[in-house]
Amino acid sequence: MKRIYVAMLLLIGVQLYGQQDPQYTQYMYNMSVVNPAYAGSKAETLSLGLLYRSQWTGVDDSPRTGTFFANAPIGGNMGLGISFINDQIGPVKENNVYADFSYTLRLGGEHRLAFGIKAGATFHDIGLADLELTDANDPFFNENINSVTPNIGAGFFYYTDHYYFGFSVPNMLNSVHLDSDGYELGSEVSHYFLTGGYVFQLSENTKLKPSFMVKSAFSAPTSFDVNLNALFFERFEVGGSYRLDDSFAALVNFAITPNLRIGYAHDFVTSDIKHYAKYSSEFMLLWDINFVKKVSRSPRYF
Repeated sequence: MKRIYVAMLLLIGVQLYGQQDPQYTQYMYNMSVVNPAYAGSKAETLSLGLLYRSQWTGVDDSPRTGTFFANAPIGGNMGLGISFINDQIGPVKENNVYADFSYTLRLGGEHRLAFGIKAGATFHDIGLADLELTDANDPFFNENINSVTPNIGAGFFYYTDHYYFGFSVPNMLNSVHLDSDGYELGSEVSHYFLTGGYVFQLSENTKLKPSFMVKSAFSAPTSFDVNLNALFFERFEVGGSYRLDDSFAALVNFAITPNLRIGYAHDFVTSDIKHYAKYSSEFMLLWDINFVKKVSRSPRYF
């Protein structure tokens, strides 16, 4: 049966985009969402964060992602965290709620190796009945689809005061939440994330912060991000990023206070979708609450 062109595009988008976890340009400030081992890695600090991303701005019903996370150390070697991700594309709404736990091994000096696990659930709401159709009697679109799928994840995070390296699989369980006549139009598949970064001290008031992230799923293209930021006077940061075969980005963030930072990233689309959407936008707010008044002599820059 013939369905309107927009509906077909949205469902194709669900198939292609739904198999990929939400992407972030400012991933280096959003690490606990993809790697539970990061939770509690900032000593004596409760870390809170908000991110909002508008993907392919200008395209109706394009992906929009809102993220909240919080994590803190407990005891000497453990960390706890939570995260909430709201992801929307067309008629599909997805809410992810997760809890994180980490345990850190002290390897001597400033070297740390953390292992983490996460557990939670994804709540799907696919509004098929709200779409406008040329055939209102098409049974495939008669009812909305609502489902809840549990998931688990794990990762490790090796870090010092000057560099880090991490690997994680935040969603280990595959699931299908939209199936039509044997065709899986919407599914969740396992992704792995490989991350790393370094902080170079160029001068007393200038630091250079290169980083990278590789994200891949066996049934979806690999995404590779490389980033270079410069931090001035511990307050102002500016940089650039490149996502392979997808976009270039400009990033800027500013510390309003030593513990409160705001940021913005502007992606310039270079893939084929550039004919319909020129850019994506991402906003960030970070707030660190110190448990003790004394400031660490070795501050963390990631």
